[in-house]
Amino acid sequence: MAKDPGRVLIFDTTLRDGEQSPGASLNLEEKLAIAQQLARLGVDVIEAGFPFASQGDFAAVQRIAQQVGGGEGPIICGLARASRADIKACADAVAPASRRRIHTFIATSDIHLEHKLRKSRAEVLSVVPEMVAYARSFVDDVEFSCEDAARSDPEFLYQVIEAAIAAGAGTINIPDTVGYTTPSEFGALIAGIDSHVQNIDDAILSVHGHNDLGLAVANFLEAVKSGARQFECTINGIGERAGNAALEELVMALYVRRRYFNPFFGRDADSPTPLTAIRTEEITKTSRLVSNLTGMVVQPNKAIVGANAFAHESGIHQDGVLKNRLTYEIVDARTVGLTDNRLSLGKLSGRSAVRARLEELGYDLTREDLDEAFARFKDLADRKRDITDRDLEAIVSEQVQQPEAHFQLRLVQVSCGSSLRPTATVTLADEDGQDQTAAAVGTGPVDAVCRALNALVGEPNELIEFSVKSVTEGIDAMGEVTIRLRRDGQLFSGHSADTDVVVAAAQAFVNALNRLVAGCGRQPLHPQRDVALADLRPGI
Repeated sequence: MAKDPGRVLIFDTTLRDGEQSPGASLNLEEKLAIAQQLARLGVDVIEAGFPFASQGDFAAVQRIAQQVGGGEGPIICGLARASRADIKACADAVAPASRRRIHTFIATSDIHLEHKLRKSRAEVLSVVPEMVAYARSFVDDVEFSCEDAARSDPEFLYQVIEAAIAAGAGTINIPDTVGYTTPSEFGALIAGIDSHVQNIDDAILSVHGHNDLGLAVANFLEAVKSGARQFECTINGIGERAGNAALEELVMALYVRRRYFNPFFGRDADSPTPLTAIRTEEITKTSRLVSNLTGMVVQPNKAIVGANAFAHESGIHQDGVLKNRLTYEIVDARTVGLTDNRLSLGKLSGRSAVRARLEELGYDLTREDLDEAFARFKDLADRKRDITDRDLEAIVSEQVQQPEAHFQLRLVQVSCGSSLRPTATVTLADEDGQDQTAAAVGTGPVDAVCRALNALVGEPNELIEFSVKSVTEGIDAMGEVTIRLRRDGQLFSGHSADTDVVVAAAQAFVNALNRLVAGCGRQPLHPQRDVALADLRPGI
């Protein structure tokens, strides 16, 4: 495999590292919906999960490999620790894909060796080639990561990388696992690997980094100047702690500043050839889908995909933009797929028109799902005069993200006011279809609804987040509600949208409760924190 593919490969880990964001757990259908959109976006590799972690993760990776990994679609990758059990599970999960990869890793920093692995450098150095070779016995495409590489001794790092490449690793990933390094340091680390590892020309150098100091994107852009040719990133930058390097920021930095970066790829500065294979017009749509399904709200001032990214408040700025957009905008909003399209649809519109618009937005629904989406569309059209693409996206994304339906909301009714005690009556259907009703008083209508729902379900939980935002402008706008519940240290999120925010809150709470019930008792492994296989030995 050539070291330099002539561009930057985009390795998306939204479904693996991104899902490790507290409360962002996704079910199988949600993962599949995101994977299909990532394929439309044009990512080179989808890291679909950590198959050994749980049966759910294994099933999701396998399903994505079957439905998204065909033909010339993206490479489907699974994560595996440097153990035979992990690697075998990963191989089985990605097997249906026509282009598949096993991504295996082990820590290389002294602090991880001493406190997590309890291994010497020599022991780790003996594990690496055997596990990489074992992975190569299943697939031709193996990626190896040196966990916490940014805090590892460079000389030891060189030895580990050389051994991994010699054993068959075609991609070497250098992670800044804890978001510790700075751009100049990270660039120097990549340059050192490029010049000191004897067989580095047989592999592609990849980078992975967390945003604990807000430097992940800057670190990656410095690394690419020193020879890194794969970026491991997530949509909206979600992930562990402060998140990962954001795909949209990296891609658009290379797009807007192509003239600056071209020489580092051996090109003429004015070369028009893109530096990635990403279809930038799919960025906004992908961002919204991931935000809706994970319940991770995008901050308004987020670069590229934030609500304010292309807004101008200052009079001086507005005047300049009206005269020439280039005065204050370096990115055309249409380049990232941001449009003001409005549906010329109403309550007299037919299914075919709604289906056609959904397909334009990238949603491929089954007949049953289309029936449900159309029914919700008609209901919304009775209450809202102008329906936008964002409204339609809110309808469909909520439908896609429905968790296992242990409970279904049948009715919610509230009474409140300045001289009334907020009271809510709710009716839920259980798994057997039996309706149960409860009423409760709260400090406000939403609090009363949540109390009534808790009384019906009887599952202990703590509400730790309630957020509501408008999908579009106007008094008749749909309100999107995100709720997070905590139980036994685990977070469960729910999301819903409706023109009535109390109804949206009730449905979001039910969605979160369904996730809580479905996930009760599950303690999936975590690839970085779990120590069940800390005593890794060759042959495990």
